[in-house]
Amino acid sequence: MKVVVIRSSPRKDGNSDVLCDQFAKGAMESGHSVINIHLRKKKLSPCNACYGCMKDHVCSIKDDMADILRKMIEADVIVMATPIYFYSLSAQIKILIDRCLSNYREIKDKKFYFIVTAADPQREAAQAALMSLRGFLDCLDHAEEAGVIYGMGAWDKGDIYKHPAYLEAYESGKRLGGEWDGAY
Repeated sequence: MKVVVIRSSPRKDGNSDVLCDQFAKGAMESGHSVINIHLRKKKLSPCNACYGCMKDHVCSIKDDMADILRKMIEADVIVMATPIYFYSLSAQIKILIDRCLSNYREIKDKKFYFIVTAADPQREAAQAALMSLRGFLDCLDHAEEAGVIYGMGAWDKGDIYKHPAYLEAYESGKRLGGEWDGAY
């Protein structure tokens, strides 16, 4: 399978990046191809709601989004990772979601995994972000939420190495395509 891992943290090698590394490692060890997209390295502008893309499915904004969107369309599995900021998504992943407007109907028949990290140890702290991610999936044809990896209670860079989510991310990537037994 083709796996696209979308990392939205602006912090290089932060906790959500570490979990993405683990997921990707497990997926590659199981024979899947993995493409990592670091949004902090990409030039992405917010949607300007011009709706020019409704005519020809081409966004009028010329930045890195067209390439990212193509990779999402070609993927079998998409991992969307976000740190939780003020109980919500990172700005980077919200921009990406909004910019899918031009071709969101082509992002179909995909399995999605969500990786969330937060300083707050309670899973409830991620619920608003997960609602936004699930709202995105609701707009896609045959999108399946395959799993959620919770890296809760990880504030400082590196906290996640001691967290159960560290192994859970690896195991999720390792067993891609298998049955999901619930949120971690």
